[in-house]
Amino acid sequence: MKKVLISFLGTVLDDGFSQRRHHKWRPNVNVHKVMAFERVELFIAPKYERLALQVVDDIKAINPNVEINLVQMPLNNPWDFGEVYEKLAEWADSYPFDIEQETYLTHITTGTHVAQICLFLLVESRQIPSLILQTAPPKGDKPDCGVEVIDLDLARYDALASRLDRVKNDALKFLKNDIETKNTAFNAMIGQIEAVAIGSNTPILLTGATGAGKSRLARRIYDLKKARHLISGQFVAVNCATLRGDTAYSALFGHKKGAFTGAMTARDGYLLTAHKGVLFLDEIGELGLDEQAMLLTALEDKVFYPMGSDTPVKSDFWLIAGTNKDLKACVKAGSFREDLYARINIWQYTLPPLADRREDIAPNIQYQLVAVGQELGRTVRFDKGAYHRYLDFAMSGQAKWQGNFRDLSASILRLATLANNGRIGMELVADEIQRLNDLWADDDKKVYKIHNKLIDKINAQNLDEFDKMQLLNVIEFCANYDTLASAGRALFNQSRLDKKVSNDSDRLRKYLGRFGISWGEIKAK
Repeated sequence: MKKVLISFLGTVLDDGFSQRRHHKWRPNVNVHKVMAFERVELFIAPKYERLALQVVDDIKAINPNVEINLVQMPLNNPWDFGEVYEKLAEWADSYPFDIEQETYLTHITTGTHVAQICLFLLVESRQIPSLILQTAPPKGDKPDCGVEVIDLDLARYDALASRLDRVKNDALKFLKNDIETKNTAFNAMIGQIEAVAIGSNTPILLTGATGAGKSRLARRIYDLKKARHLISGQFVAVNCATLRGDTAYSALFGHKKGAFTGAMTARDGYLLTAHKGVLFLDEIGELGLDEQAMLLTALEDKVFYPMGSDTPVKSDFWLIAGTNKDLKACVKAGSFREDLYARINIWQYTLPPLADRREDIAPNIQYQLVAVGQELGRTVRFDKGAYHRYLDFAMSGQAKWQGNFRDLSASILRLATLANNGRIGMELVADEIQRLNDLWADDDKKVYKIHNKLIDKINAQNLDEFDKMQLLNVIEFCANYDTLASAGRALFNQSRLDKKVSNDSDRLRKYLGRFGISWGEIKAK
């Protein structure tokens, strides 16, 4: 195959008209002493045409048969990245590359640093289908210049590919708090979140039941972006359920002095504090409609108006939103803006409840033991029999884990605090299992209080007592799940195994529909 060299004329390194030039290292000339090219595409500025013609003569003296094309590259400012890249990209778009017949090498030793970077990027993106060529002056007694050919197809570099895989795996472990989780769906979700966190600045919406780990994951995403130098600002976490009335607007967007009674000083607000960082709005479904409208403006235009001010404030923050509500149902109910939902729902990830990830309970127990041990300042371990007793219970259907990881974390904290000499024995485990059962029994009673309206609706129907009891238990069960699909999977966990295609959502929806009950009514607490 023919070799084609693509290069910039070096106005300093290639310079020289006297006989002394033959004793000087000139990249675009000397490279022909060690490599044979059939053609050269040499970028030149019009004012250096005399030097270019001299370089052509000197190359011809080495290789008389080489074809050299002087490519006019007039640049108003050779240090303007945008201009240089645009001119080179235009050339690449119109050039008749023939990769079946020719091999291209892009020489990045000459030209401004901006030109070298632009050539590198065009090769890396395959707009120039080329290898990279780098030359260096002769060393020691060697008469010829050094030459290095670089293939930017990273897949060819096993060590580099291994290193990149290790970096990616480290990022995934980081997002999972170094917990070796086994749940396939969860691991796949974390893998995609890692890619989105590194490659995008569009909002992420984390949904899931209380205690599923939304806040912790949001903080780890921030830490990952900060470690990669993708952001420089703070992590600002806000529980929107704590914001009420005028203070909600002021807390988020700030206020000017005198904006309302008691506003003795101005306030920046959370959005401004999160400039160049991450703003985590947990329970975003609790925001009022006025705050939602201004948040949408801040997301789309990067500006907002503090309370009492006619002057917009700029803040370039990255939003992570969290909720345990069905925001789509909230949109239908008119309590959440449809346009804001569309803006924050580009990347939505539902964190599964702990009860749906029982295979991950064991590694999370170990993680919590280490974390609690650090908090208490001592090592804490289970006795072997006690550990198996606790794990068997934790992974069984008896353990409801209604508070998800918060329940598990609190349980391990209690066990570790009461452990004599740092050993958790069978007696402690038995007491803790009873405590958890009592806790969840109390929560069961709360479910009926939460769904008083539904109970009234059921009682108003002409149903057998059996049907009422069954329906109430289904509603109670569904209240512990964030989505119709996850509730359906759990309810039909055995019969679904006998079906080639199991539409759990549809089965559950039809069952509830027989009694005139929708999923939105169950989740509207």
